[in-house]
Amino acid sequence: MGYEPGTSECRLLIDTKEQIEVALMNLARLDDTETIRQQLVAIYNELEALHDLRRTKAQQLSV
Repeated sequence: MGYEPGTSECRLLIDTKEQIEVALMNLARLDDTETIRQQLVAIYNELEALHDLRRTKAQQLSV
């Protein structure tokens, strides 16, 4: 991910999303993990939405 974090909260969100990506790759190599992977994708998407909110707020503050 080539995104430079604007705040410490963004850095935490980026790190957490990266950890989920690693977990998803590892789980993809295991049988019977589809449900867990779907749950992690849903969590990842929620974190992405939070990150989008933080980015939007940061952009508004810098204008």
